[in-house]
Amino acid sequence: MQFLRSLGPAVARAPPTEAIRAGIGACVGLGLTGLLILSPVVDLELGLYLVAPFGASSVLLFAVPNSPLAQPFSAIVGNTVAALVGVAVCLILTDPLTRIALGVGLAIVATILCRAVHPPAGAVAMTAAMSPEAMANLGFWFALAPIGIGTASLVVLAAIYARLTGRRYPFRQFDEPNRHGTADAEPPERLGLSEDELTAILERYRQSFNLGVEDLARLIGAAELQAASHRTGPLVAADLMSRNLITVRPDTPLIEVADLFRRHRFTSLPVVDEEGVFLGVIFQIHLILRAQEDAARLQRGFVPALKRLVDRRRDQPVRASDIMSVAGPRATQDTPMGLLLAMMADGEVDAVPVLDYGRIAGIVTRTDMMAALARGVVRGE
Repeated sequence: MQFLRSLGPAVARAPPTEAIRAGIGACVGLGLTGLLILSPVVDLELGLYLVAPFGASSVLLFAVPNSPLAQPFSAIVGNTVAALVGVAVCLILTDPLTRIALGVGLAIVATILCRAVHPPAGAVAMTAAMSPEAMANLGFWFALAPIGIGTASLVVLAAIYARLTGRRYPFRQFDEPNRHGTADAEPPERLGLSEDELTAILERYRQSFNLGVEDLARLIGAAELQAASHRTGPLVAADLMSRNLITVRPDTPLIEVADLFRRHRFTSLPVVDEEGVFLGVIFQIHLILRAQEDAARLQRGFVPALKRLVDRRRDQPVRASDIMSVAGPRATQDTPMGLLLAMMADGEVDAVPVLDYGRIAGIVTRTDMMAALARGVVRGE
């Protein structure tokens, strides 16, 4: 049974939207690279401008951009070095089997020594070794175009596409400033472990090719948050949430929203429709940011701009729907406390709405979480 299970999928199930996102990215990346970048500089008669290894590189760059094997240095240097090796072997040896096997083997050695392991590099060397006529015409130019320029183009397009679709590429660096621009690590990543210690863990378990230091820190932090939920007992959202909620409608004027925040001292207000269906949530910071934006417009605007702003406000006053967040995390009454901790640990939200078939059933705030953790500490759990 264990053997049969080992033959099954080793990769966690991914949502269809992520599969579509990666597929569209690879399609766009290869299309633009071939059409705009390589076709003007490569001899199209040889047919070597969108080589097969670019397809393998696209899988890494667009589908698993967090992999160390997909990072810009690994991709560009790895493919280019492998191309140089493949061309050299092809020009020296005449036996097809020998030059293919030796080319791939030497490419693996060279990319490892260059700290630029990129699996498609083996296919780059193989492509060169299998194309003696093309290599005789292109020579080492093959390493620059199409390989070097083409890989660099895919890397740039992958970085742009990741930013446009809410992903991160290249991956985060361990000492990168946090979202607030300060040098502190993000809250889930404050482990008390140095970069060297995390690197040593990866090397000890031979995972350097599979995981970056920053991602390891994030995983350890997530595991600690999950473990913290065990210490507080099997609490779920229903045990923590506030049920007697103050809500607003999407057409509630902003002045009324601000008054509710002032009177009740909330940090968040759910927005629901006439039937109680949850539409979004307004955080207090949204009001502050909106006020700052309006003040900035007034300071730098001229009289005509000010008149247009006043006219627009008179005709269409700002309402709750204009500033509410619709993309934040959501929970059900059975959501474990550990998952709620993870949702709020990065500082993006101050509260998580709890839904019951689309309707708002309650809300869990940071204060609720801190109270539960404090009770656990007092009880010695």
